[in-house]
Amino acid sequence: LFYNNSKLPPLYFSKHCLQFRFIFISNLFLLGSQSYWVRQCLKIYPQKTNICNLDMHMSPSDTKDIWGKSVHALSSPTGKKEPKTHLERLRWVTLGYHYKWDTKTYSANSYTPFPADLHLLSLQVTAACGFPGFNSEAGILNYYRPDSSLGIHVDESELDHTRPLLSFSFGQSAIFLLGGTCRQDPPTAMYMHSGDMMLMSGQSRLLYHAGQRILPAPQGHTTLEMEGCSLTLSLQGDAVVELVSEEDWALCSRYIHNSRVNVTVRQVLGPGQNFPETPSPLQRTDTGQTDGPHDGAAD
Repeated sequence: LFYNNSKLPPLYFSKHCLQFRFIFISNLFLLGSQSYWVRQCLKIYPQKTNICNLDMHMSPSDTKDIWGKSVHALSSPTGKKEPKTHLERLRWVTLGYHYKWDTKTYSANSYTPFPADLHLLSLQVTAACGFPGFNSEAGILNYYRPDSSLGIHVDESELDHTRPLLSFSFGQSAIFLLGGTCRQDPPTAMYMHSGDMMLMSGQSRLLYHAGQRILPAPQGHTTLEMEGCSLTLSLQGDAVVELVSEEDWALCSRYIHNSRVNVTVRQVLGPGQNFPETPSPLQRTDTGQTDGPHDGAAD
């Protein structure tokens, strides 16, 4: 196990969220397991043949090992203003069916195997929330630095909207805004802390939502800071997660000291569905961007 099943069945954020089948679980993960997922998001998932924003501006050889090219600079800061590392310039990574930012679509010919560990996490959490048989087919990882945010949008590019959308948050906190079926509907604001999870299903699956800029965790919210001294705790013999080395965690903790990583997992196709020959309309959004989700500088 790698999540706290005592948190399930989940807590609903408010009557508004209950009405729209929006599920919010605070601090889902067992103590000592968040470090694994942070390490996966920074070191493993950006590896090829997955796709990231740096591929748009760099050669394949430059983006082959984002972690390796960033280790020295992040491990030995000089205190001087230096060029950003590859890891600090990372803004998004796509998994499985790779989301195309320009057309807001997926396609059968742009696919790499979905990570088995992330699928197992998603499968177990969705089943515990009442959605058995979830098939993790696409993932989008967003990397938020202090100058970036996520504009208002609807996740409607998936062909099957009856399956839920999962969102896992790691690192610094942020304010999440859950709106309505129209862009002008007043949103409900909620904190997203490290280890929190949201599940959008039913009517909430197609609600407008947005992510504000990251902010430091409130005083006393030390779950993530405790990871560094709890790497061996709570990990049982049947755990999927593995221990993170002190060297890897030192780099991860330095990165997420002022950053946030959000992982969304989606099922793209329903039973018997295939991708259309012609692309579907563009996803509704206010950002107007074609190379990624962030309002801030993406380098």
